[in-house]
Amino acid sequence: MAKLVKLAAVPQTEVDKLKELLDGFLDLQDTPELRTKVRSLIPVIQRIRMLGCSLIPSHLAQSARDRIIVYLRQYPMTLIDGDELLIVSGIGEWARRVRELRVQFGWTICSGVTFKDMVQQDPENAADMGQQLDTDISKIKPDQYVLVSVDQDRDAAHRWNILNTIRKKKVGVKEKILEYFRENVGKPISIEELKYLAGKANEWPRRVRELRTESGWPILTRMQGRDDLPVGTYVLDEDKQAPEHDRKIPDDVRIAVLERDDFKCVVCGWDRSMLQPHDPRKSLELHHLIEHKNKGQNTLENLVTICNVHHDHVHAGRLAWNGTTWVKVQR
Repeated sequence: MAKLVKLAAVPQTEVDKLKELLDGFLDLQDTPELRTKVRSLIPVIQRIRMLGCSLIPSHLAQSARDRIIVYLRQYPMTLIDGDELLIVSGIGEWARRVRELRVQFGWTICSGVTFKDMVQQDPENAADMGQQLDTDISKIKPDQYVLVSVDQDRDAAHRWNILNTIRKKKVGVKEKILEYFRENVGKPISIEELKYLAGKANEWPRRVRELRTESGWPILTRMQGRDDLPVGTYVLDEDKQAPEHDRKIPDDVRIAVLERDDFKCVVCGWDRSMLQPHDPRKSLELHHLIEHKNKGQNTLENLVTICNVHHDHVHAGRLAWNGTTWVKVQR
């Protein structure tokens, strides 16, 4: 794996000082006084912390928090033990700094606690993560971490303020989650944000699924076709709720339609690989050839894949299927 920075070499003099301190501890083995032995190890611990801090050059990282993220960015999508972060940070409160990096500074860092929640509540994302890490993520320890993406979300601080405001509202968890997604349309939302917003570790995945499958909000992950998203993140693709009848399309039928149409709009050929910031086409939707109000069924034969723009045109009466092809309607 390519390294992002060249780490500093530890001066031999520093190592020699550590050896001297350890030799001093050994000289006390015959001393019956426990406290004397304990106190002799304090400078050893201090020296080890100094050595750990010195591994990362000061021009790259001035603080413990900076050293932690420099270290994690050296090894993305790699399981990192908390003891490693203790060494490079040089402080006992390294776990708090990791949390700050995650929730306030926009670094996608998953912990063992996150993975446990993922396995229990979001098995699809868990399977994807386990495959990428080549490990059984259900066995990852609480004090182990993975930096999922080397790219920082620079809007995190602003979102954090929004998150706290919504979290304090006297409404249900699902309402809070939906409001937060709608405040961040098109922006990736991390598991940690949703977990904090819900206040209950085991509730947010169920509410997100309900919003997507029962309420028709286009909340997507990698497993729902957004390969550009890091594992463990969600995005509200569009601030547009699907009509009620479209929410009842069985998943196996939905998948079959998308696969038959090669995950492309049958009108213009657009797919997600063509996504552009200024292109109004943002998502693929399923359209009933025989409309639901005319007793059209949720079947493979009656459904086609269509982009959001042309779907709007159809329902506005500007585009129609004549049984053979799509034609513009003159109005």
